[in-house]
Order: sequence, then structure tokens, then C-alpha cells
Amino acid sequence: MILEVDNIHTYYGESHALQGISLALDEGETVCLLGRNGAGKSTTLRSIIGLSAPRSGRVSFQGRDITGQPAYRIARMGVGLVPEDRRIFPGLSVRENLEIAQYRRPGAPRRWTVERIFDEYPMLGELAGQDGATLSGGQQQMLAVARSLMSEPSLLLLDEPNEGLAPVIVKQIGALIDELAKTTTILFTDQSVHFALKHARRAYILEKGMIVHQATSEDLIGDMETQHRYLSV
Repeated sequence: MILEVDNIHTYYGESHALQGISLALDEGETVCLLGRNGAGKSTTLRSIIGLSAPRSGRVSFQGRDITGQPAYRIARMGVGLVPEDRRIFPGLSVRENLEIAQYRRPGAPRRWTVERIFDEYPMLGELAGQDGATLSGGQQQMLAVARSLMSEPSLLLLDEPNEGLAPVIVKQIGALIDELAKTTTILFTDQSVHFALKHARRAYILEKGMIVHQATSEDLIGDMETQHRYLSV
């Protein structure tokens, strides 16, 4: 088990955002969090990586308790995050956005370099000298994912990777997730049931800060009653 989240409760001030979330991922899995806006999907990712520390409960990564650890320490342990707003560094080129994130844990193999990123994703190589903040939404999303790979994550958290992107770019992001899933455990959030169930092995559905349903993608695809109850707008 690479990730275990056990009964976490997370607050924003007095607002009880997560109310007893528990989930688990085996190494090599791709899992999605589904739910309407405000259900707690992003807060779950933030709680895992330490940006919104749970008040109670436990988060374990590779058997180690990381609950409440600073985000930079959790990242150095091997958890990568691609935030919903991408957080591309303005004033830095595409190459510099990648270089600034480069980190290798002691004893970990170096899999990702700037050169490999440019080989795997030629579009980024063509834009290497351009200010990252001037890229299109799709290009910034590709850069944000590539930047996260520079820290050699064992677990990659993707928050709404398709937000605001054109359908052709969404297709590319799906292909990217499928490729990364061959070597990396992935937990992602998404508004699109169709996209999520196409690219994830399992799904958890959140509502009002609680997990209300979990199933394999295969089972959930055919469960229109559950989809309508928890995911329809």
C-alpha cells in the first residue's frame, strides 16, 4: 500500500471541509476522486500533501506517517502535486520552470531530466525559452505535469487536470495520464465522469466532505443510478 488516508478531518477556520475521509491506493494504481464542486476533492489532495493539514486522522505514505508534515518535506519523500491553477512561475522560461523543480531523493534513480522531458514532450522543447506564464492553458498544464516529474515522485496528485481545456487538449492529458500510470501511482480529481472512468482503475465519490461511494471504474460505468445521485448537475 503506497498511500493510506484514515479518517481525516480537515477544517478551513470553523468550516468542517473533510469529515472522516478514508481511502487507500496500492502501488501502481490510478484512482480518481469524483464529486460536485465543493465536495472536498481538492481539499483531500491538499490534506495528503500537507497544504491543509488535517486536525485529526492519519495520512501514511509508503508506511510512514506524514500527517501534518510540511508540504516540502512530503514532496521530498516522493509525493508530487499538480495544482488546479498550475502555479507556473512567471518570469521563468519553460526550461527554468523545470530546472527549479529538479530534485532527487537520496538513493532514488534519476529518471527525469530536462532533456528527457523535451524528448518525451517535444512541444515543451520547442517552447524551452519562452516565459512559462505566457503559454496557453493546455501548454501550461503539460508544463505543470512535467515540472512535477522533475522531483521523481512515486505518487502523483493531479487536481482537475482538464479544467478549462479544449477537448483536443483533454485527449492529450488523458494519454499523458495513461503513459505516466505505467511507472507512477496516480490520484487525480476530475469533474468529468467519462474522462475519470476511462483513465482510472477505481473511483471514490465525495459529497459534502465525505466519501459516499467507491467502486471500480467498470462497475461505476454501468451504475447510472449512483452517477445521477451524486454526480449529475
